[in-house]
Amino acid sequence: MSEVFFAGVRLLDPATGLDATGDLLVRDGLILDHGTGLGRPDGVEVIDAGGLCLAPGLIDLRAAIGEPGAEHRETIASAAFAASAGGITTLCALPDTDPALDDPALVQFVLRRGEATGCITLLPYGAATKHCEGKEIAEYGLLKAAGAIAFTDGRRAIGNARTMRLALSYARAFGSFVVQHPEEPSLAAGGAATEGELATRLGLPGIPAAAESMLVQRDIALARLTGGHVHFAHVSTAAALALIRAAKADGLAVTCDTAPPYFDLNETAIGDWRSYAKLSPPLRPEADREAVVAALADGTIDAIASDHQPRDADDKRLPFAQAEAGGAGLATLLGVTLARVHGGDLPLLQALALLTARPAALLDLPGGRLAKGAPADLVLFDLERGWQVKAGQLPGKAQNSPFDGRALEGRVVGTWKAGRRVFG
Repeated sequence: MSEVFFAGVRLLDPATGLDATGDLLVRDGLILDHGTGLGRPDGVEVIDAGGLCLAPGLIDLRAAIGEPGAEHRETIASAAFAASAGGITTLCALPDTDPALDDPALVQFVLRRGEATGCITLLPYGAATKHCEGKEIAEYGLLKAAGAIAFTDGRRAIGNARTMRLALSYARAFGSFVVQHPEEPSLAAGGAATEGELATRLGLPGIPAAAESMLVQRDIALARLTGGHVHFAHVSTAAALALIRAAKADGLAVTCDTAPPYFDLNETAIGDWRSYAKLSPPLRPEADREAVVAALADGTIDAIASDHQPRDADDKRLPFAQAEAGGAGLATLLGVTLARVHGGDLPLLQALALLTARPAALLDLPGGRLAKGAPADLVLFDLERGWQVKAGQLPGKAQNSPFDGRALEGRVVGTWKAGRRVFG
């Protein structure tokens, strides 16, 4: 019987609104009890962490991993290490690998490799269409039975309306949902930055911001038609958020997430062709960034995901228009989110809910809360400790952080998976 006793920590549970100093006892991988004045059992491992915050381990809704097919960018093992360093205990992996996760055996392969790391729960998405090509619907029933948590084509939008209609209908039949990359493909083709004055000045091919809202509007209409659940990933524009807010008010099965770059950075971060800040969707003007912050605060956005997209040096050391889009985000997920807390935009518990309880509810997972009998997936962090993001010194293989050089407050001190310390 293994036991861990956290003494005098600031207990934070967004699921119940708990924010109090107390103790927490872990036994055999589960939370046995928490509160004030808990008796300290004899012979237990004691974490005397007075002044530090203890919260549920983070649940990251969206991360690309190179394995299988691009292990030179990131492996499951290296991503698991980076996730643990960022306080993430559950990681949802995109299926647009090589080969794509459109076969039950590949879904099971990813599940097994995640389990073998011993430090995260790795939950794979199933491909929404075969080979993630947007043409022919994959076998949803078989993929879900193998362990797929939902269906998506990852970084590729399902551009064909009939295909998306079928995807929503089939996913609904299997009690699941479809995650869409909301960017109208024909409008976005060949673009490198948000269309506007900055892109013009830098001589970059532009992607109109309307490419996002157009596909969101179409897929909301398809959700209404089919009764299916559509989830929009990394939403980044005010127009798209207004549509999602209205769809939720109408009672439609519509949810969304965003990623830290879209509430912490704006398009000026690309500077003079800074390729680490080339993302998909591209960074937006300041008004859109402010709209994303407002949507986090009013509950329109259901979760914050890392949107981790590993790239190697050869992908990024190219002229901006030719460089690959994507940013590493696992180790910085908590710190950048806490910047909105320190900036007064979000209360601490609300910010943590977007990383724990709300994604857990979306995926119907047992974690994301500090409750008796819940998995002891935990993150211990110092809310005030400052640090600087430095590409080349991040955990994991991927170093292509759009936050390179960013000073942050809030550092992970330790991470526990099923009661076992896996970082710190």
